[in-house]
Amino acid sequence: MLQEIVPHILHNEFKNPPPSPRDTDLVAVFDGGSALLAQEGGFPTVAAVRALGAADGELIYLFAVDEIGFFLLERPSKTVKAALQPAPTTAFRTMEPRFMRLAAPTALHLMNWYRTNRFCGCCGAPTVREDKERAMRCTSCGALVYPRINPAVVAAVRDGDRLLLIRYADRPMTTARYALIAGFTEIGETMEQTVRREVLEEVGLHVKNVRYHADQPWGFVGNQMVGFWTDLDGDGTVTLDTRELKEAVWLRREEIPEVHDPVDLTHTMTELFRLGRDPR
Repeated sequence: MLQEIVPHILHNEFKNPPPSPRDTDLVAVFDGGSALLAQEGGFPTVAAVRALGAADGELIYLFAVDEIGFFLLERPSKTVKAALQPAPTTAFRTMEPRFMRLAAPTALHLMNWYRTNRFCGCCGAPTVREDKERAMRCTSCGALVYPRINPAVVAAVRDGDRLLLIRYADRPMTTARYALIAGFTEIGETMEQTVRREVLEEVGLHVKNVRYHADQPWGFVGNQMVGFWTDLDGDGTVTLDTRELKEAVWLRREEIPEVHDPVDLTHTMTELFRLGRDPR
């Protein structure tokens, strides 16, 4: 999965004062819903954005991978935008070197947090970056806002040698791969309860034996994805929620399409089931 970057290490601890940008450090640049990348397809270096007129004071320190610092250029100039190549953030899933598959969406996660918290949600005053921890502080009432992480579950529903796979209604049938049922944990709810509720809501099935598998950060949308294995309890006839899903099918292990080098929890768990390596 994308967080598996050994022997590299993500150093996400808050630092004040932040490290000074070095020429070889990397800069995350975004414009609307796109990432702005260098010609070779990766994040531009500090040296490159300096050459385009960006000042060090505009670069916000995010984190490091090993000794490589990652900075955010929050408001790129027209010159910077013109020199870089727009790309969908889905390109992060196959970015090289491999540790970029974690670093890039983590930078996206932080950028979105900064962007959506420029003003206080309590009184509307401007916010500033806190100097003691990773938080935004209101300049008027002093309220603190921390990076938002949304917990969501991924549910692998099994019936013996069959796995329930879905396709979402808002994605093209010709391009979307099969997925597992997923959904956000609601207020006052455990994640195990989320699994049971989401499966019942989306496909009308009851499940049992809900067991934790693994979790992963998913900075593309600010989630922490938590995977569970679970088994069908009773009749396996699907009642599809057509507002969210286009299809839900039971497939046997040998019928499941192979996924090479999966970066996400859904396809990692699906591949484990296909290979017969899911827990009994």
